Amino acid sequence: MSASKIQLEPLLDAQGVHAWYGSSHVLHGVDLKIHRGETMGLLGRNGMGKSSLIRTLLGHVTQREGSIHLFGQDMSHAKPFEVARLGVAYVPEGRGVFPNLNVRENLVMAARPGQEGRQDWTLDRVLGTFPRLAERLQNLGSQLSGGEQQMLSIGRALMTHPDLIILDEATEGLAPLIVAEIWRVIGDIRSSGIATLIVDRDYRKVLAHSDCAMVLQKGQVVMQGSAADVAANPLLASYLGV
Repeated sequence: MSASKIQLEPLLDAQGVHAWYGSSHVLHGVDLKIHRGETMGLLGRNGMGKSSLIRTLLGHVTQREGSIHLFGQDMSHAKPFEVARLGVAYVPEGRGVFPNLNVRENLVMAARPGQEGRQDWTLDRVLGTFPRLAERLQNLGSQLSGGEQQMLSIGRALMTHPDLIILDEATEGLAPLIVAEIWRVIGDIRSSGIATLIVDRDYRKVLAHSDCAMVLQKGQVVMQGSAADVAANPLLASYLGV
């Protein structure tokens, strides 16, 4: 495949995605495309299917239908580790740091080259991005504050040198100063050329940091377009309950 075609092809292309938890039908024909270097905001009230969509794209939800292509490969029935190997990093709600490993160990255990051997996000670069972590290299994950754990989770994801990073509620429950720091880093990630899918309750911040956005309601896409167009849509407030 030529380099120009690779650039034009969506990095993530999901079509007609349905998903179930047991007998509960949670996603209804969702279409989603993210191109290389593009940041998409995923919006909707609690329980509308945002995390379910993320988990389905990553292969965590096994009761699913529709097509999911990543980097041109059919991953419709892929397992989570196969999705991760392709260059998709996930920062989950709840952070998921290893409590019995120190900061350095949490970071280094995830490190691996990206596609084509890329190693842009070294340990030194991550620690430079998160100076708080540099000061706490020997602290266990369980000894960190919630904000520090979130920084560690994002840093660990970056050390896999991903082409796409998915951030699920990255600022949830954090103090305002830490929230501002997380959004600064999200801006850095965006400017570095990594494609990003963002879920966060602060929809204004999401739209300000995104190129495009989509809104889910009861597992269906009810609005989609450029971030500016979605922000200007008079129906947005009704879908988000604000």
